[in-house]
Amino acid sequence: MTLRVVVTGTDTHIGKTVFAAGLTGLLEGVYWKPVQAGLDGETDTETVRRLSGLDGSHFVAEAWRLSLPASPHLAAEREGLEIGSASLRIPALSRPLIVEGAGGLMVPLNRRELYIDVFARWKVPVILCARTTLGTLNHTLLSLEALARRAIPVLGIALIGDPHVDNERTLAAMGGVPLLGRLPLLDPLTPEALRTAFGIAFPRELFDSEGLPRRAGES
Repeated sequence: MTLRVVVTGTDTHIGKTVFAAGLTGLLEGVYWKPVQAGLDGETDTETVRRLSGLDGSHFVAEAWRLSLPASPHLAAEREGLEIGSASLRIPALSRPLIVEGAGGLMVPLNRRELYIDVFARWKVPVILCARTTLGTLNHTLLSLEALARRAIPVLGIALIGDPHVDNERTLAAMGGVPLLGRLPLLDPLTPEALRTAFGIAFPRELFDSEGLPRRAGES
């Protein structure tokens, strides 16, 4: 089975694009950002391409490209558009597919639907990116509860940031899903630094032959 995974987060600006770049590079997979809101400067697709070092064949064009850096529903409205969830369909590929959401799970796509509603329809496993710092327990556990209520499969939590032993221990004990690893903050953030750090935090061996993460202790 070819891996398909959604990379989402507990909030915006927590590093999920950097994580997605590391994962896409690690698996030599294909990256897709369904909705890009904000076109000034480097887009998320361009960031992942730069940091992963992969060529254009590893990227699927965004379904929606919107100028305003805002929630997708508002960015679309400013252009007289409405994002229909039916327009967001998982590409059929033979290589691993990494899909990056926007912000957190409850980000509106329009005035009726949230991003998590699309994830529930897709039934594609999710990796939940979370910060290590203050607030992560509440945000992460709430996000996991929302995913569970909609029967969305979760591969695990990917922490991003400096070490916080108690937060990591608490999430591992109370989250009900695997804690996959922790990606440190990188300065400078270069393709080489990300490749090295990601390979240590999330080694390729974490993924079995079917592309699904092994839980700790499995052989």
